[in-house]
Amino acid sequence: MNTPRIGILGGTFDPIHRGHTDLAHAASQALALTRVIVIPANIPPHRPQPFASSYHRFAMAALAVAGRPGWRLSDLELRTEAPSYTTTTLRQFHERGYAPSELFFLIGADAFAEITTWKDSPQILGAAHFVVVSRPGCSVGELPRRLPQLAPRMIHPPLDVRAVVEPSIILLDAQTPDVSSTAIRHRLAEGQAITGMVDASVQQHIEQHGLYAPATPGRRRSDELFTSSAGRLHGQN
Repeated sequence: MNTPRIGILGGTFDPIHRGHTDLAHAASQALALTRVIVIPANIPPHRPQPFASSYHRFAMAALAVAGRPGWRLSDLELRTEAPSYTTTTLRQFHERGYAPSELFFLIGADAFAEITTWKDSPQILGAAHFVVVSRPGCSVGELPRRLPQLAPRMIHPPLDVRAVVEPSIILLDAQTPDVSSTAIRHRLAEGQAITGMVDASVQQHIEQHGLYAPATPGRRRSDELFTSSAGRLHGQN
């Protein structure tokens, strides 16, 4: 029986963009992951509150996942009102029978550079492999210098993940587009195009619902209208 290799891609996804999906695709290809699970956060502890409702962020993530073999979407973090801590999410995977060596938490190098500020750091690094992918302006090559205390645990592909039993920090120097959710929201607020920054289906959803566009006086945006229904959908108050 083959051991599963489960990629976990978490994030606020406000909105989900090509940087997210290309990062996960690069990791999936390099490590032959059997599945990629995309998990939108409810309350991000390290970031400002999302602009779009959980309803729309979940819907956009569903559109980005659709048509990608082996990719799945989970509302695991949207079911609770508690902050979305990675340590809690990984513990829930353990409770479902997954061993730390079967889990691959996918993350950009820019975000991983702040790992020492995360809850339960550094113990969290024993809960899964952390697959760290280069991002524009932050190469994985910089991480041993920025995080010298973690450098002995860092390894590079190519490698046989089946032979890596202890959770490791896997550095993957792959090309990912120079795009961020902040830049996308800014462009939309300025009335600029975002073609190519997100999947076409995600762009259609954003435009159809007027997400991130300047608010028209006297008119509520659809992300505001869906806030209460999103709470009912995902078990929030």
